[in-house]
Amino acid sequence: MDIHFTARKFRAHKDVRDHAIEEVKKLDKYFDGIVRGDVILSYERSVASIKTAEINLHVYGTVLSAREHSDDFHKSIGLAVDKLERQLTKYKTKIRKKNKKTLRSVKEKNLPPDEGEE
Repeated sequence: MDIHFTARKFRAHKDVRDHAIEEVKKLDKYFDGIVRGDVILSYERSVASIKTAEINLHVYGTVLSAREHSDDFHKSIGLAVDKLERQLTKYKTKIRKKNKKTLRSVKEKNLPPDEGEE
């Protein structure tokens, strides 16, 4: 899996960058068809600085994304990864269900007719 890291309007510390990349790499155990991951960190300079983590996963056929806000980048990344875990498991079961239906229909078409039926 190829992981791209972007920090918008600030320079991220090495530990935040490494934490984000390691968390996204862990998603590979839920679905091995992830082509690319984009991690985008940003924050708003208001009274309470709100840190935002956005993670986009490019899988075959679609893009799964999650965005979370909190007061800490580590917390935002963790919450976004939790969302993506649920999305990946749902996407994986959806694909498997679709493949089973097509596999069953192909098997039914290729079955030889019973000798009792004519």
